[in-house]
Amino acid sequence: MRPHGHAARHQQADAGDYDGLVLPGGVANPDQLRTDPRAVRFVQDFFAAGKPVGVICHGAWTLVEADVVHGRRLTSWPSLQTDIRNAGGEWVDALSGREHEAGDITVAQLLQQSSVALLVPAVSVS
Repeated sequence: MRPHGHAARHQQADAGDYDGLVLPGGVANPDQLRTDPRAVRFVQDFFAAGKPVGVICHGAWTLVEADVVHGRRLTSWPSLQTDIRNAGGEWVDALSGREHEAGDITVAQLLQQSSVALLVPAVSVS
């Protein structure tokens, strides 16, 4: 395992080297990530391994592209609700939420102190 806090370029990253994943929010970052097949595969590998994933704001776009939303209940920035529903997920209007299925997802609509407080314990490994 790589040390906590270590970030690698996704082109060289292997999900097996990490305990969890946090997908960034904003518009540009997730939009760029979801168009990169290597980044999408990286996300899929976390779900296949049942590792925790944290998602902020528009980061759910990458989950949609990775085809891991179907049958899951999650939140996001409100403009993504149609994308999530079209991908077979259930969108909820909440500042944060937690999904307890394989590939445990913790999501937050926007990055703020309360969402960070929710994400950190969810993706931390002791």
